[in-house]
Amino acid sequence: MEMESKYAALRRAAEEAAAVDAHAHNLVADGSAFPFLRCFSEADAADALALAPHTLSFKRSLRDIAALYNCEASLEKVEEFRRAEGLSSISSKCFKAANLSAILIDDGIDFDKMLELEAHKAFAPTVGRILRIEKLAETIINDESFSASSWTLDSFTEIFVTKLKSYPPHIAAYRSGLEIDPNISKTDAEDGLRKELSGQRPLRITNKNLIDYLFTCSLEIAVSYHLPMQIHTGFGDKDLDLRKCNPLHLRAVLEDTRFSKCQIVLLHASYPFSKEASYLASVYSQVYLDFGLAIPKLSVQGMTSSIKELLELAPIKKVMFSTDGYAFPETYYLGARRARDVVYRVLSAACEDGDLSIQEAIEAVEDIFRRNALYLYKLNVANGSVGQITAIADNGIPLSEQDVLFVRVVWIDTSGQHRCRVVPAGRFYEIARKKGIGLTFASMGMTSFTDGPADGTNLTGVGEIRLMPDMSTLLRLPWSRREEMVMAEMHIRPGEAWEYCPRNTLRKVTKVLLDEFNVTMMAGFENEFFLRKKVVSGEKELWVPFDNTPYCSTTAFDGASSVLQEVYTSLKAAEIVVEQLHAEAGKGQFEIALKYVLCTLAADKLIYAREIIKSVARKHGLLATFLPKPDLNDIGSGSHVHLSLWENDQNVFMGSSEYNYYGMSRIGESFLAGVYLHLPSILAFTAPHPNSYNRIQPNTWSGAYQCWGKENREAPLRTACPPGIPLDLVSNFEIKSFDACANPHLGLAAIVAAGIDGLRRSLTLPEPTESNPAGYASNSKLKRMPKDLMESVEALAADKIMHELIGDKLVTAVIAVRKAEIDHYEKNPAAFADLIHRY
Repeated sequence: MEMESKYAALRRAAEEAAAVDAHAHNLVADGSAFPFLRCFSEADAADALALAPHTLSFKRSLRDIAALYNCEASLEKVEEFRRAEGLSSISSKCFKAANLSAILIDDGIDFDKMLELEAHKAFAPTVGRILRIEKLAETIINDESFSASSWTLDSFTEIFVTKLKSYPPHIAAYRSGLEIDPNISKTDAEDGLRKELSGQRPLRITNKNLIDYLFTCSLEIAVSYHLPMQIHTGFGDKDLDLRKCNPLHLRAVLEDTRFSKCQIVLLHASYPFSKEASYLASVYSQVYLDFGLAIPKLSVQGMTSSIKELLELAPIKKVMFSTDGYAFPETYYLGARRARDVVYRVLSAACEDGDLSIQEAIEAVEDIFRRNALYLYKLNVANGSVGQITAIADNGIPLSEQDVLFVRVVWIDTSGQHRCRVVPAGRFYEIARKKGIGLTFASMGMTSFTDGPADGTNLTGVGEIRLMPDMSTLLRLPWSRREEMVMAEMHIRPGEAWEYCPRNTLRKVTKVLLDEFNVTMMAGFENEFFLRKKVVSGEKELWVPFDNTPYCSTTAFDGASSVLQEVYTSLKAAEIVVEQLHAEAGKGQFEIALKYVLCTLAADKLIYAREIIKSVARKHGLLATFLPKPDLNDIGSGSHVHLSLWENDQNVFMGSSEYNYYGMSRIGESFLAGVYLHLPSILAFTAPHPNSYNRIQPNTWSGAYQCWGKENREAPLRTACPPGIPLDLVSNFEIKSFDACANPHLGLAAIVAAGIDGLRRSLTLPEPTESNPAGYASNSKLKRMPKDLMESVEALAADKIMHELIGDKLVTAVIAVRKAEIDHYEKNPAAFADLIHRY
């Protein structure tokens, strides 16, 4: 029970993941046959019924289905329930329990009364097709409009390739074993075709030469269009020779340079060759693993052992779930139910062994059940689309509106500017994805007013880094469906992070926090922004407030509802969870609050959220600006961040019966005390622009005095007791002095660094401020926060902890950029007006 409690969040993540079923088969309209047996004919069923009741998986599956149906665990009672409820009812029950957000269906197995692909959309929002290449070839050959004598290999290949291109891009191959010859000659393939044609129709292709030829043609198409190829490996269908199903036999294909970019998915966990599959995925970048059929076909120990073996060497980003469900809705449920249980077992054991932290295991759950398949198969679950090819140009480039033309490789510089290099999709997937994009050293020394490095950054146009795409962040742009966006790492050379890389800086300090204190930080951002509309007066173009309504105005929300609906839908498509949204107090100002996640993910999601909000607004003819103070006579916009500390599955910022300092734990108090102490220098990261200090003023809920308080919105540090938390406790703290001019990775890194100092020295907090701190100003009880950017910069320059943990070179560059901006905007105050287009 203690271990169950410890890993409750991990179990919850496994149970609740909206899974992508990456390989399954059609349902049938007749649900009378018993559903737990993999049999495709009455003869098979008779043989299976004699043996199946004596297998471990059968006994377990029978109990699982009986529990779902709330009936006695016997064949008779389950069948009785199915007949009474009807196929539609049991299908709804099974698929609801399976919680599948997408299903890819291999319709290459012929069942009697099998449902069409479209019918499956009643059970999952996104349904795609997997094409079985041998089945396609057989369909062509068995077409009665063609005579056997009229076929040549060239004429057959032309039809085969044309049809292959017209289908969705998920191709399954199997049958002849895995000793595939990728260099099969046309003469041998022609001979194989003749031998097949000499038999009776309808024929079933068995000639290895012809199958190898078809397989090679399919690989060439898959490479050309960046399509994955699924391959049956290990156990499965009766006509497979298990001795030839070891994936190590694929070496000739994997070593062939023509196919080195083709993403190959090994199905069935390659059981009993799971270790061999894991090895291949670790050595060959193009190899991915799918564990359907092994789960739920094996015993619990067998399933657990197989998944453990897959994860021994294979990257988690390459391992995927599927049910391999077929014919009966129960098979989908069994595959999903047992996969969730087994993945939880394996990952919780990895946490116990120290291979993973709990948060890393939770991320692994999302990868295995969802993200890996979404990326690999180019799925958009939000709008139910599956990437497909509908037309092919002479040069071989897909023309469908669903196809990606450009990939934006995104980074955020020291001044908080969102920047990107755009690469045509073909070149991106062929070259840039693995080798990166060249970028000048000067890129991290640029300011908000010029695209050249500031003096004193020590960054110039001499020297080049590599922008390396982090493919886990790849996003199909919801507002521009022919483009993708991906966050970039900055490497000085392949595999070696550049010391100025913001994303690596945040990872570096969070690793110190984890290594020294076994704690991770979660973060949830509030996005405040202004919507403005364009007005032309004479020859002058003005951007004026979208409306003039008060805080939480229903009229304001109604007026912007169409924009906000599209923003919300786009955020959802990007897997960014919105908790609340409302009109704010400024003219045309709105706020969208995001759910807390691991801080490294929160920074990425904040960047994508800003991109989505600005782009959707632009689409509607509006301007969305996150500038802290676009109108000096109006309210400002912040990017307040809520932070909490977690150890394994427990919120350790929150107090307990053992220690409760104004609702905080001892570790929570020390961390917050460190942040409190370093607040002036933190502001050089979180309020990094001269305009930021026009916002941070008394009586504006922006944190103008160095203090903290429970639910005190005038304090820069507010401890919070949200609904559901006992009133004598707090679950997180909010930093008010954080705005959208900040690079979020650097801002969070500075906060973590300060917290580490507090923990190392066991710092304590002063008494909380329980009223408006402006009232203390006259008797000097409270110190004013930096009144301008220069005061923050001076604090940062003297802060040894920031230099140590963030890195002296990066801090030096930050200070130089800040000083350049101070100087520029002091000399050019009118330049502030242009910043609405930059932030």
